[in-house]
Amino acid sequence: MKYSFWLIFLVAFISCKQEPPKVFTLQDDVAFLASDSLKGRETGTANELMAADYLVKRYEGIGLSPAGNADTFFQTFTFKPKNDPHKEIEYVEASDSTITGTNVIGFIDNNAEKTVVLGAHYDHLGMGGQGSLHRGDAEIHNGADDNASGVAVLLQLASRLKEGELKGNNYLIMAFSGEEIGLLGSNYFSKNPTIDLDKVTYMINMDMVGRLRDSKVLSVSGTGTAPIWPQVLNANNPGFELVLKESGVGPSDHTSFYLQDIPVLHFFTGQHEDYHKPTDDADRLNYEGMEEITNYIMAVIGELDDNPKLAFRKTKNESEEVPRFKVGLGVIPDYLFGGEGMRIDGVSEDKPAQKAGLQKGDIVVKMGDSTVTDMMSYMRALSVFEEGDATTITILREGKTMDVRVSF
Repeated sequence: MKYSFWLIFLVAFISCKQEPPKVFTLQDDVAFLASDSLKGRETGTANELMAADYLVKRYEGIGLSPAGNADTFFQTFTFKPKNDPHKEIEYVEASDSTITGTNVIGFIDNNAEKTVVLGAHYDHLGMGGQGSLHRGDAEIHNGADDNASGVAVLLQLASRLKEGELKGNNYLIMAFSGEEIGLLGSNYFSKNPTIDLDKVTYMINMDMVGRLRDSKVLSVSGTGTAPIWPQVLNANNPGFELVLKESGVGPSDHTSFYLQDIPVLHFFTGQHEDYHKPTDDADRLNYEGMEEITNYIMAVIGELDDNPKLAFRKTKNESEEVPRFKVGLGVIPDYLFGGEGMRIDGVSEDKPAQKAGLQKGDIVVKMGDSTVTDMMSYMRALSVFEEGDATTITILREGKTMDVRVSF
């Protein structure tokens, strides 16, 4: 009896000494994904696979089931790098001249009839190269906002949905590869799904959600893809200044699902001067803002928990109206600006705008003979100029009107 007593005591003592499982924060996930050790998570590299392995461990810790290929969390796709930028990527068999990307997919099975897809891309630009806006020697592009921020929010949503009481839908949790080089991972999945897409009621995408401003401006695209979206977004809004955009087509992974006739939303806190540069680091993110966005998306999901499958609606493809440019001004537009004109959110080095003295915060209201009222009118005005042309740009700076001479 003494032996049994001490055995029971020992087991109880060891159990008490065991540490509870680690609770991961938004900061924890961003810190790892945007660390120098991953060298920018470029698609097809060993560094991207390190990030993928981390995501698998996080999925397992949350309690997700594998939803990739062959009972794993991985769905791989192989393609040839394209030399012609106007040619579509071809998915091919692996060989010495190919690149293999890896989607990381988990599933929460609530035995429901419908499934919600939640996604964010985890790849970035590696050491720079094509797509980088950095001028100078190659440096690590950590991509904290783009898009460790979206993946961190994705993991928080997965954890809450796994532990919570929302059982009206199943949830597919997906970290996409190959977004930076053409939405490759989401495109491949949409054509080679590991679940029945006919049962998907909607898809939510988080891409660059780490820089919420003091003004609380939050862009949500895809609001025209289901009639219910504006009502649900406005009813659950805790205080964001929402910029709602109807189009289901845009430069991120929700587009691949919209093209499969699935209602979509894309959450985005705006571009900034660190976009596609080595300075997009973890210490520059607004983690309180990311928490607010996570709570907001959870409220939207909760509102729709008992709803029937959402009705899909096609939207106007705004990208088809974008003019082609022969020159660039060298600015980062403020896509969340709600006033008249095109507000400059950043100025690139050694480009026409910087040489002309344009600054962050300037609002372009006229370019040549064209009045600029919004992004589309700005792009139309810019599209008429060729290299070697010069024009006068009228700006508002701190409430005062100024004319600036710009040479392309």
